[in-house]
Amino acid sequence: MRICCRLIPALDFIFGITRLAAPVARSSQHNAVAAPTRVGLISLGCAKNLVDAEVMLGSLMADGLEITNEPAEADALIVNTCSFIDTAQEESVDTILESAEYREAKRPGQALIVSGCLPQRFRKELPKLMPEVDAFMGVDQIADVSRIVREAIDHRAAQPANGAPKRARKKAPAPISEIHARPEYVPDVETPRFRLTPRHMAYVKIAEGCNHPCSFCIIPRMRGSHRSRPQADLVSESQRLINQGVKELNLISQDSTYYGMDLRPGHRRTISSPENFARANADLPAGGANLSTLLRELNTLQGDFWIRLLYTHPAHWTDELIKTIADCAKVARYVDIPLQHIHDVMLERMRRETDGQYIRDLLGRIREGIPGIALRTTFIVGFPGETEKRFESLLEFIRETKFERLGVFAYSKEDGTRAGGMRGQIPEAIKKERCAAAMAEQKKISRVRGKAKIGTKINVLAERLATDTDLKGADVRSWEHGHMRDQSKKSARKSPKLDAAQYTLTRGEADAPDIDGRVYVKGELPLGDFSWVRVVGHTDYDLIAERM
Repeated sequence: MRICCRLIPALDFIFGITRLAAPVARSSQHNAVAAPTRVGLISLGCAKNLVDAEVMLGSLMADGLEITNEPAEADALIVNTCSFIDTAQEESVDTILESAEYREAKRPGQALIVSGCLPQRFRKELPKLMPEVDAFMGVDQIADVSRIVREAIDHRAAQPANGAPKRARKKAPAPISEIHARPEYVPDVETPRFRLTPRHMAYVKIAEGCNHPCSFCIIPRMRGSHRSRPQADLVSESQRLINQGVKELNLISQDSTYYGMDLRPGHRRTISSPENFARANADLPAGGANLSTLLRELNTLQGDFWIRLLYTHPAHWTDELIKTIADCAKVARYVDIPLQHIHDVMLERMRRETDGQYIRDLLGRIREGIPGIALRTTFIVGFPGETEKRFESLLEFIRETKFERLGVFAYSKEDGTRAGGMRGQIPEAIKKERCAAAMAEQKKISRVRGKAKIGTKINVLAERLATDTDLKGADVRSWEHGHMRDQSKKSARKSPKLDAAQYTLTRGEADAPDIDGRVYVKGELPLGDFSWVRVVGHTDYDLIAERM
């Protein structure tokens, strides 16, 4: 997900702050009003990173700085980076370098600040490798962004001009770098925030960090240990959002099913396995918070809205959680539960704390306990040690389980992870072949499921009027979930085309923002609100409907 400053919404989308006028300074000689400091922002990566960007913008505005959509007008530009996998790192580095080149060509005095996961991960290396950057800031410095921006502007002003002799350039001050090795920051309901999402939906970050030992993942090293926000704080934030017109609360964290467990007295991190987690969950003290208590309290809030649950870990599902979702009418019949693989050897090598039989049993319990549930998952293919036989077991699992939503990653070898040093690394060409083969199986399933929906009635949330590009089948790509749409001519011939009439782009309960399918409804629906429609057709991943 790449969000640039041009996507900043109207001021009535602001959450928790009002836009403050910049301090007025007058020249004693000319009695002129000094221009406020202007800041632009580019945010890359996942929804969790997007919330960090929203907090930075809110903090800047609360401190009297101005946000601009035009890079040429910015006194400082922030690039909020991602570093989850190699392609995300490449995009982050490219964006930083492009921003530096733009500055040299258009606005030489502009300060460049790099925030997010990339400097958090490479906090020692980046200041040496990227002298063109004025300041690097980590996760813990999000709330201090205004001070860092001002210091970065001063740092840029102290830099020698391009035409200065080499001796002067060698003496240039080093980039500012404020990054804690182990982040501890967590926002709260009073944290200033300027939402970048449409008025009708918002992300609610319920926790930060992660305690899991997955061998392929660098997130615990970048984001620190799991730390939950208090339940009352989250309920207050959600109520504010609903009062502002939000119709969809998307609950996010690194592991949403671990929510609240770290708030209990004497918390220990050795409860990640299903058995230990179930015991710890059963031993919660009276009044203790967990994901079930949070969902039940959010469900009591007044208003017409969905609660969508994202980023759950299979090892932390309980019968209590299944019953909670079934009982709570406002919780969307949708769960995001990344499984990563099904073969026991691969799950063990990935350190996923589950085995194949546990996963099959869990999915059966979820589908039985929550009628109509849509299951979204992701798999990693080409992981070290994945033989053809082990990959075939994954394909067979996809065929038999028939997930409603599915994405596939080709394994990314990451330095600093256990998997990065494993034997049995798979060639890139084979990874790509396996990724394509897995998605081909899912496309068949998606078509069958789409056909079965014809004639049914579904509740949809209207996003916007569809454009010509939408009607041709937009190229939707998300590194986060690996959901790909085949744009080949062969695929286009097999998918029914929409006519030239006006359509409204909507989503159903089974469609999370950005990563899943859409429902194209013929005609215009009230934007940002719910409507019941009848399904009349489908494409590979989307549904076509008409108003009722």
